[in-house]
Amino acid sequence: MESQYEVVIVGGGPVGVALAVELGQRGISCAVVERHLEPQRIPKGQNLSNRTLEHFFFWNCVDELRAARVMPPGYPIGGVTAYGSLNSPYWYTQGASRSGRGESVADYFYEKNERLPQYCTEAVLRERLKQLPSVTAIFGWTAERVDQDEDGVNVTIAPATEGSFYSWSADTEQQSNKDTTAEGRETLRAQYVVGCDGGRSLVREGLGIDCTGRNFDQRMLLAVFRSKELHEKLGRFPEKTTYRVLKPELQGFWQFFGRIDVGEGFFFHAPVPAETRADNFDVHALLEEAAGFPFEAEFDHVGFWDLRVMVASAYSQGRVFIAGDAAHQHPPYGGFGLNTGLEDAANLGWKLAAKLQGWGGDALLRSYADERRPIFEQTGEAVIAGGIDRDREWLDRYNPNVDKAEFEAAWSELAESGGGQTRQTYEPHYEGSAVVFGPEGGECSIHGSHSHAAQAGHHLSPRTLSNGRNVFQELGPGFTLLAFGEQEEAAGAFEAAAKAINVPLKVVPDTYEDDRRLYESQLVLVRPDQYVVWVGDQTPADAEDVLRRVAALT
Repeated sequence: MESQYEVVIVGGGPVGVALAVELGQRGISCAVVERHLEPQRIPKGQNLSNRTLEHFFFWNCVDELRAARVMPPGYPIGGVTAYGSLNSPYWYTQGASRSGRGESVADYFYEKNERLPQYCTEAVLRERLKQLPSVTAIFGWTAERVDQDEDGVNVTIAPATEGSFYSWSADTEQQSNKDTTAEGRETLRAQYVVGCDGGRSLVREGLGIDCTGRNFDQRMLLAVFRSKELHEKLGRFPEKTTYRVLKPELQGFWQFFGRIDVGEGFFFHAPVPAETRADNFDVHALLEEAAGFPFEAEFDHVGFWDLRVMVASAYSQGRVFIAGDAAHQHPPYGGFGLNTGLEDAANLGWKLAAKLQGWGGDALLRSYADERRPIFEQTGEAVIAGGIDRDREWLDRYNPNVDKAEFEAAWSELAESGGGQTRQTYEPHYEGSAVVFGPEGGECSIHGSHSHAAQAGHHLSPRTLSNGRNVFQELGPGFTLLAFGEQEEAAGAFEAAAKAINVPLKVVPDTYEDDRRLYESQLVLVRPDQYVVWVGDQTPADAEDVLRRVAALT
């Protein structure tokens, strides 16, 4: 049996389902293949950035996401860092502003950040998926192989396990349940395939794409547990959601407690010996040693993972793409993983839709890797691996048992800098993209500065229009031209050009006063993922040439 789709997504975790939502909202027929019937209840990917919440706004489920949080509304998102143990006299707090999120950057994003377990995020996305007529979800099945030719891609799928599976499609409003013992393999045919199938991606491996980066050769523990006593003893600190312990003997790696809820739910990461297994290691003793005091705990899960920072050498091959953990992996340091994967989905989704609907060229699809790969490569090396290196160097340099005064002075400086993990502002941008009118010599990079000024290649600042609405509420699903002041000629030129080459364009006219002056340009062209691609103050010599470049139409 063969089923036809425009896009097949292999892997229905949060990135895969988010991509399906992005495509489904644009009317693209797609199927999501996922082996798990329900989201896996491991509390990872909790720290969602301001930027990620913007995606949920445009995916029309941001209110549902906030309602799904398990912490009380307004509970402080931020962390404590302690030296030696959580019972140490040396500790400091930091907010959630590190790594480009939280209150300190709130004015540059339309949504505030949020914190909730990844399985709650997945559940919200799955519910949104059910509302989209062009999407078919195939849960309880797994992809076995991917074969592409000049005209399309075949994905061979089979039941993941004996038992039941289900699939549904909103266009029929039906869900089917079947006995997989009676089912054989099926083939899904698509014009494009996207592998969102995790760090051991079948799609990536099938393409022969290797990964490079840094393998720290370190086994890590993940323990999920409940302890009201730990919650009570953490009352020595201001209310926070994460608690990091630094020790010289850990060589820059962390012992890390995180809240799942407020009251008793926690998870814990820590380096352990290579031979560690759940049956030969006292996990509870390690938790108490990191805390610096005894406490009762009831364990829900004990698992292990390997600490590495890796990025795929390519993000696509022919008609097949990879995204999320299939394209990049790193430890849960700084909360970059899920946020980075969801940004992949937002970036790739509109570009696939543009190509399939005829208003985007092949170079637009190539720009996905050109834009996204450098962002993760730099995040992994400079921020995550670099942070481990900086912690190790600091801990080797300062020790209260060697020189207490020197240590305390350095600790105070570290506390004032918020930990010193990000020496530069974390502001991913695409100045070097071929489909952006960026500055000469511009590069796609994580190093920039948050600014209200509209800059080609950078995220649009959410300013207020004269009607009282935010500009983000007016952005269209295609390109949007913000035309401030007397710009009727420019608006007309862009509208005529868009009509001539069949590129979707919405013009938002307004006065060039008040909040809008912060853009420092009267004409701002914004693409579907809220990144600026062109700015000016007068009608360009050829508006059609501008649109052709940003849509990669030759």
